[in-house]
Order: sequence, then C-alpha cells, then structure tokens
Amino acid sequence: MEFLVRFDTALPETMTDERRAELKSAERARAMELREAGVLKRLWRVPGRRAVVGLWEAPDATALHDALTSLPQFPWMDVTVEALATHPQEA
Repeated sequence: MEFLVRFDTALPETMTDERRAELKSAERARAMELREAGVLKRLWRVPGRRAVVGLWEAPDATALHDALTSLPQFPWMDVTVEALATHPQEA
C-alpha cells in the first residue's frame, strides 16, 4: 500500500548544534535503511521550508506508523499521511 507522507520538522531552539548534527546524521542513516528495505520510495523537499513530501510503501498503516516513529527526529515532526489508491487509468 502506498502513502503520501508530508512532514515538517521543528527541532527546539534550545537544542545544541552538536545534538542537531547527531540527529541529522542518524536521520539520514535511518532513511537509507528504509529506502533499502523498499519502505521509503521517494522524497522531495518543499522549497523555502523545512518540509518534506515522501512516497512510502508499507503493508498497512500500522507498518507505516512503525517506520515513521523509527525516525530519530520523529518526536519533533508534524506528520500528515494520505493513503493512496490506484487510479483506474493506471490499473
């Protein structure tokens, strides 16, 4: 099942630069693992914002939730998810 996932990440201003760098590195590593597993299909940045739009694939919403919550920056993300269905012209 495919999902369109949008998220904005807002790390606390009080967070140290060192911690931000650690989270960014860990986030990149986890995203690569999810990509290799076929869960994370594509990512796009939203110009001018810290927002991301992604195409994800998981057997169901629970599996997607598990993948998203495994991201190191998840506690600071505002996430919206839309389940996608195949269009009749694509079938």
